[in-house]
Amino acid sequence: MQELDYKIEAKNGLKFRQLYGGIQDVLIPEMYVEQTTRKVLIMEWVEGQKLSEVKDLYLIEVGVYCSFNQLLEKGFYHADPHPGNLFRSYDGKLAYIDFGMMGEFKEELREGFIEACLHLVNRDFDALAKDFVTLGLLPPTAEKEAVTKALTGVFQNAVAKGVRNISFGDLLGNLGATMYKFKFRIPSYFSLVIRSLAVLEGIAISSNPNYKVLGSTYPYIARKVLTDSSPQLKSSLVALLYKEGVFRIDRLESLLTESLRARTEKALIKKQTEDTDSRLITKEILSFTLTEKGAFVREILLQEFAKGLDALGIATLDYFTSAVIPFAAPFSFSSLTEEDRINLTNLRRLLLLLSRVQSSKSASVVRVLLVQDHDAVHCDVFKQLVIIILQEVKEGSIYKNQTTYSEEASLVFYQLASAQEVLPILSVIPELPPELQQEFLHLPADLAGRLISRAAARTIRRMFL
Repeated sequence: MQELDYKIEAKNGLKFRQLYGGIQDVLIPEMYVEQTTRKVLIMEWVEGQKLSEVKDLYLIEVGVYCSFNQLLEKGFYHADPHPGNLFRSYDGKLAYIDFGMMGEFKEELREGFIEACLHLVNRDFDALAKDFVTLGLLPPTAEKEAVTKALTGVFQNAVAKGVRNISFGDLLGNLGATMYKFKFRIPSYFSLVIRSLAVLEGIAISSNPNYKVLGSTYPYIARKVLTDSSPQLKSSLVALLYKEGVFRIDRLESLLTESLRARTEKALIKKQTEDTDSRLITKEILSFTLTEKGAFVREILLQEFAKGLDALGIATLDYFTSAVIPFAAPFSFSSLTEEDRINLTNLRRLLLLLSRVQSSKSASVVRVLLVQDHDAVHCDVFKQLVIIILQEVKEGSIYKNQTTYSEEASLVFYQLASAQEVLPILSVIPELPPELQQEFLHLPADLAGRLISRAAARTIRRMFL
């Protein structure tokens, strides 16, 4: 009967307004707490139409963003967002009313929910089974292997088409039999959270049958994982990006790409991030990694760049050794390892990620490097070296055990050699704020220090092997 106590509702509304009233195009009516009694609520009058009666996908996106803040940032959320409680005000804002039923989402559960979303999208169903225990959905005694197998069967097809096509309703529907078999428990908080998201998706579907609330929420989740200072989320990010010490760059690419979609501005709702020009995307990635919030990801990127450049140096040395002393090739010993090959691949993909330029995947195709005359001085040597290496690989004259490594090195050289691909990264630097430009200038020294450390470690290993 707490909902009948309007003093409690007024305090809920006041707190909700303080937490979320500053979000762009969100309207939360003012509460007159002093004038409110237990049976009479005094609040600001709101006029408008039910959100379910107007086709306004922009306000749906605003609602998704506001829901993300409620559920995964602050933890205080509107637990009864049915169509009658969400309005489009006459000045075009999303208005919330009725604060009688509210929920609290504790921090450890918020982080567990974020981890569950990450593991679901990345099809890590073993980790997802553990998340369900953390969230209180499964008892700690549940048979993890059996649960993992069941979850794989339930979710594999649902996530196969990508995060933007995952239907929240379908996920819940498919989970029903598995929940019964493994005696899932549904905590009260979870019921309210699921109801809140399901209602929002239902309203959105009335305007756009293909709308997916999880697909719209995931960019904010991706950005939070990349920027949050929580030790638990940092640990989750490392576990997501590394498997047995190997960097999984495809997952970082996915997180960064999705995080760039975390917008609510009207112009950007109409024109999604993937349609934005590569220059803007490059600028945004650099801006993010150079800020304090991007420090953890920046450390990971610098570490992987150092690994890649170290491997590139070894690949170059091996190539020239076999080229200068061709008769020694049958007896040559390649310094490159399988780890180096992976690091070369990652270096090339990191360059592509930053420049957002498509590159040929075949090392046997020599492409013409189109540069202006004023660029020729800077890249002519690189161009000639790339053409030579690519031609050697094409003709098969490089020692065959080194071919894979040379191909990888050739593609990295190509990426570095083309002014058209590298200059977009550098050309956006003057457009960054002065403090970020200063941060960028510190990167070469930091990277050089890491390369020296790797070279020293490699030398020490050789001395004792």
